[in-house]
Amino acid sequence: MPFELTILGSSSATPTQNRHPTAQVLNIRERFFLIDCGEGTQSQLVRYKIKYSRIGHIFISHLHGDHYLGLMGLLSTMHLQGRNNEIHIYGQQELMDIIELQLRLSQTVLRYNLIFHPVKNYSGTIILEDEDLSVSTISLNHRIPCTGFLFKEKPKPRKLLINKMKQYNIPFKYYAGIKNGENYEDDFGNIIPNKELTISAGRPRSYAFCSDTVYLEHLADEVRGVDLLYHESTFMHDLLDRAKATFHSTSIEAATVAKNAGVQRLVIGHFSARYKDLAPMLEEARTIFPESELALEGRKFVVHEQN
Repeated sequence: MPFELTILGSSSATPTQNRHPTAQVLNIRERFFLIDCGEGTQSQLVRYKIKYSRIGHIFISHLHGDHYLGLMGLLSTMHLQGRNNEIHIYGQQELMDIIELQLRLSQTVLRYNLIFHPVKNYSGTIILEDEDLSVSTISLNHRIPCTGFLFKEKPKPRKLLINKMKQYNIPFKYYAGIKNGENYEDDFGNIIPNKELTISAGRPRSYAFCSDTVYLEHLADEVRGVDLLYHESTFMHDLLDRAKATFHSTSIEAATVAKNAGVQRLVIGHFSARYKDLAPMLEEARTIFPESELALEGRKFVVHEQN
């Protein structure tokens, strides 16, 4: 089952000819999550053939325009296209105030149910959890409250070895328990170990989205060991003072978080419009963390299943 991230936008506050503001789509087992929604997100969804109707949850990190100004247009288009399945939105309470104001002034009553989940800028709060995954918050430090998001798969049931199930003539009613790790005891009291009847379905996968923030040393503990880490990298390190003044990070700082956290891969984005060529930024990050990549628009980052 897929676990893949698609980059829709990677620019900072000022969009460029080739880069849109922040937006990403995360596909976990064919469930689609939109993370931030800068201007142009609708067009990017069309461009990369991601259907609006497949998005069930939208996460907004903070209320700077380059991270949410595309949201009302997207919600309106979903309404005009006749959407009737509910949508969940996660963000600071003030975001719902903005949505309600827009709807009231345009005299719009959405065809679908919009369920808003207010998010506090605390770390470790689970804001979504079901049988497949959990999403928790990551506290960041920006000019205004800003929240990152940590997506974690739940462990999947073990895979049955059907030839073994048939060999021991195991009734179907025991299959669910065996998939959940139980041994099997036959009518004669013989116990067949679970490891003989199943194989691992693969370890759970994870993705951390760290939006706008200054460098935080303790952030490594919050994203430790994730398969894929997105960390903003607005500036190269020669502009460290500028990064600190604007509550942003440099490529070196993003790579340092990745290295200290022991993540598998790093994706850097939220590039300042001053950088036409991003290759030097990537090279700089790789001096600290070789498994660094650029959040180029349209690029997919796939996390494969591993035992």
